[in-house]
Amino acid sequence: MLSAADREIRLGIWKLHILHHAAAREVWGTWLLEELAEHGHTLSPGTLYPALARMERNGWLRRTGSAPHARARQTFRITPAGKRLLEELRREVTELYEEVVLERVSRKGGR
Repeated sequence: MLSAADREIRLGIWKLHILHHAAAREVWGTWLLEELAEHGHTLSPGTLYPALARMERNGWLRRTGSAPHARARQTFRITPAGKRLLEELRREVTELYEEVVLERVSRKGGR
């Protein structure tokens, strides 16, 4: 079980991962749970589905198709706003990776 602080940080990583896949194809809950688990991220539907709903409310994802009932598969694709956010995040994650993992000196003078 993750601590609240650990989960809070990982939630951002999971959302970035979701945006990445939603840019390439339609995604849905069970597929995302399996995909994230392949990368060592075990989360429950009770964590994933509210995150998808928030991402939709924020305008980063949109539902595709219409589900015949509430428990039917809900599919999502990235929106133009989500694509812009993903492009920004890719640049920031690259910079963060270089600084934190590769321990390169920041362009801004710090470490």
